[in-house]
Amino acid sequence: MVNSQEFAKRLQKILEYYSISATAFSDEIEVNRSTISHLLSGRNKPSLDFVLKVIQHYPEVELYWLLNGKGSFPAVKSSSEEIKETSSESSLHEPTVISSAENSAKDPISTFQDPDIDRIVIFYKDGSFKSYKN
Repeated sequence: MVNSQEFAKRLQKILEYYSISATAFSDEIEVNRSTISHLLSGRNKPSLDFVLKVIQHYPEVELYWLLNGKGSFPAVKSSSEEIKETSSESSLHEPTVISSAENSAKDPISTFQDPDIDRIVIFYKDGSFKSYKN
């Protein structure tokens, strides 16, 4: 569960980091101003739609940090992530074909077996998601 008061503190951190008012923030991510007000006061919990809009418009905001306060803000990219992003941008988003042997070696979801994990859900920027169940 998301703690409303702690979420409000993280949302306030985002506003301060970008030096943006709550009104400008609501306009930027296209939500009602009252939504921001209710979240900042701790009255309401964030909707999935709100969270997705924030992480889509502000790439420095990590999903796990926003929801749980774990991780870092602003997001710190590792050098391998920067290399992957640069190479994918230069290829003009051409699909990459990975052999099944490479895929199984690189796919942590299919190779990771932890009896405590029930399900892993991956959210995509277009609003779709995939759910992997153990």
